[in-house]
Amino acid sequence: MKRIVILISGRGSNMQAIVQRCAEQRWPARVAAVIANRPDAKGLEFARQNDIATAVVDHRTQASREAFDAALAQAIDGFAPDLVVLAGFMRILGAAFVQRYEGRLLNIHPSLLPAFPGLHTHRRALAAGCKLVGATVHFVTPELDHGPIVMQSAVPVLPGDDEEALAERMLATEHVIYPQAVRWFVEGRLVVEAGVVRQLDGASQVLM
Repeated sequence: MKRIVILISGRGSNMQAIVQRCAEQRWPARVAAVIANRPDAKGLEFARQNDIATAVVDHRTQASREAFDAALAQAIDGFAPDLVVLAGFMRILGAAFVQRYEGRLLNIHPSLLPAFPGLHTHRRALAAGCKLVGATVHFVTPELDHGPIVMQSAVPVLPGDDEEALAERMLATEHVIYPQAVRWFVEGRLVVEAGVVRQLDGASQVLM
């Protein structure tokens, strides 16, 4: 039984989707803990209501980014995870932290990487006149919003779209591809070859 630790900063809607799919689809895994960097993160209450252990490592109480990374790693390791999942975790993690969990650290980013890494992705996509946008699940590497791509979803940009409308439509696809990617990982159905992720069953890694 694989153990998953999920990191959040807010409501953790992707975390909730993963918890629900894990139970409904009976993955060979369980969410061992949800850890937040903010004590007021709303997703913590969802975790508690579902009998999932919680912890808070408040970045504001740490003397430096390195100190925060060390405290966070200590909290994570206390749950002995096979996989660490970033689900709306709004902190940049240092290279040493990322390397500690190399090959077992996943993130989702609201763009079709490598396009638009960083913040304000929807605003930047609209300003660029993109006709198609999407989300990307990827293994985390020290370079921000890069790393081997596990799965992507694509949604059209519709006439009259603003940031909010685009984000809402994209989030619905995130709730599909992130649980799917996590399930593939815990079932041992992913392999990374020369920086490219392959799904061993030949299942599509794109949601249109």
